[in-house]
Amino acid sequence: MPDAMRPVLVIGSLNMDLVARCTCLPTMGQTVFGDDFFTAPGGKGANQAVAAARLGARVAMAGCVGADEFGRALTNGLRGAGVGTDNVLSVDRPTGTALITIDAQGSNTIVVISGANAACDIALVERALAGVDDPGILLLQNEIPAEATAHAIRVAHAAGWFVILNPAPARALAKELLPLIDIIAPNESEATAITGLDASDRAKARVAARRLVSQGARGALITLGGDGAIYCDPARCLHCPAVPVQAVDTTAAGDAYLGALGAALAAGRELPDSLGFAAAAAALSVTRLGAQPSLASRAELADFIARHGTPTPEALPR
Repeated sequence: MPDAMRPVLVIGSLNMDLVARCTCLPTMGQTVFGDDFFTAPGGKGANQAVAAARLGARVAMAGCVGADEFGRALTNGLRGAGVGTDNVLSVDRPTGTALITIDAQGSNTIVVISGANAACDIALVERALAGVDDPGILLLQNEIPAEATAHAIRVAHAAGWFVILNPAPARALAKELLPLIDIIAPNESEATAITGLDASDRAKARVAARRLVSQGARGALITLGGDGAIYCDPARCLHCPAVPVQAVDTTAAGDAYLGALGAALAAGRELPDSLGFAAAAAALSVTRLGAQPSLASRAELADFIARHGTPTPEALPR
């Protein structure tokens, strides 16, 4: 991408994913046989950074790993994808991990052990933001301490960054932070937890998105899996359909979406076009196994779009 394009900075988590595949997810107290096991680099922050970088964005990552094999593998994976790692710090804690179980339909359950991610602090946030000459797109999630995320929102907004918060996993958000967020981007369950409103379908998600906007968010984007995504801001509401595909593994689909959205906005694309581009990136990711292994290069996504098209967002009543 040309240097004139806006930079993308991701402040967030890095995890090594420990993945078990099985026919069905176990219920409470049940033991099931698995079909396969593998490890793959992950963590919402690292996933979004890799997704944006593979699509050509100029990306830097800030976060913490342990001084262990997993930490070295995650850092090397970021570098291999073209992500700047000057602010990926090695700390005296084990690297974060995620225990993931995937069923035959591609649905999953995930347990995250924060480890080194808990060491991501305000000092690292300030160092990362100060290390970028011109403000661009900031991607944040909720897998690092809340104090670090809140500080990043405040400082980045004041400096002119376009702030995207993926509030996953869901936790309480100070209402004074919402007006500082350009796009808050939960999935349906996270939107329900944050707003107290059912966001399980398109119509309900529109109401929940409008609630977030009425509370101060500049824009609210609720992803709905196979039913696409709802976006609302004070001037409009849009529904962007998903690209229909056969899902193999939905792990990191939301990260593929947000990384692609950040890359598109950094490239100067308008928001509706960026939503369609992100939908295509997410669709391609669910046809592949693993978190970062599922994330497309620019050439791979271009080929996918040539075959499947890019969805066009449709206006909804406000």
